[in-house]
Amino acid sequence: MQRRLKILTWHTHGSYLYYLTQAPHDFYVLSKPDRPPGYGGRCGHIPWGDNVIDMPVSEVKDHEFDLILFQDDDQYLKDQHSYLSEAQRCLPRIYIEHDTPREHPTDMRHPVDDPSILLVHVTPFNALMWDNGRTPTRVVEHGVIVPPDVSYRGDLDRGLVVINNIATRGRRLGYDVFKQAREKVALDLVGMGALEAGGIGEIQHAQLPAFSAQYRFFFNPIRYTSLGLAVIEAMMIGMPIVGLATTEMATVIDNGVSGYVNTDVNILIARMQEMLADPNHARRLGKGARRYACERFHIDRFVRDWNDTFYAVTM
Repeated sequence: MQRRLKILTWHTHGSYLYYLTQAPHDFYVLSKPDRPPGYGGRCGHIPWGDNVIDMPVSEVKDHEFDLILFQDDDQYLKDQHSYLSEAQRCLPRIYIEHDTPREHPTDMRHPVDDPSILLVHVTPFNALMWDNGRTPTRVVEHGVIVPPDVSYRGDLDRGLVVINNIATRGRRLGYDVFKQAREKVALDLVGMGALEAGGIGEIQHAQLPAFSAQYRFFFNPIRYTSLGLAVIEAMMIGMPIVGLATTEMATVIDNGVSGYVNTDVNILIARMQEMLADPNHARRLGKGARRYACERFHIDRFVRDWNDTFYAVTM
């Protein structure tokens, strides 16, 4: 057995951090008073394990770690110089890139330009699109946990969309696509800020699988972003997926097997209407989605890949 590591990181994406901390290591998560975004530490409604430890920024320099795990630009560019000691800044370091390049889809240079740091992308598409410069890279694809007692029912003649703050994030997150589809298909929106966009509101992460299971299908209108965990979580419970054939989605959904992807929104609308009219067809697609998700995004594979990555930089 390899040794247990002490890893310092940030609370950037709560659901991703929850899955990451399934790895058998101790994760010290930076916190500030009042828990502002990015510095929540061990907080919220997620059922954290005992290996997730709150780490006030004022105490960081007094502790020993084996690895620093950045998950955001400011953490790498600013926080390490503000909160870490010189010795801590010399520790093995990994930067997790959760997103696609924003300023330009192909020519944006990644802010990390350091051959001594490992840059980890969460999808092959992200690794393809970023200009990674001289920084070594690898891909660790998502892995998720789904409650064993939750499975797809699809008895509600509606589709589900799960996106946070879709109205303020606009075209990139497909707000216009969502509104276009909602004119022809019964769709419910959940997530932070969903009420402002005519949706239901936010559903806690632990309750989302059971809530989603009643819907006929999952619709992902996002044009350009990394592969959403909500898509994978829906697949894991056996939901068929409909979405735009862009980014990593084009490799995840097999048309007619696990759902439908296309760049023509009208074709996607027609496919959603077909599933609303034929629950058995939707159920068959959902089985295909679950089968594929278990092969590609199982939590055991995710933990194994992260263990390999952690030990690659610390041994």
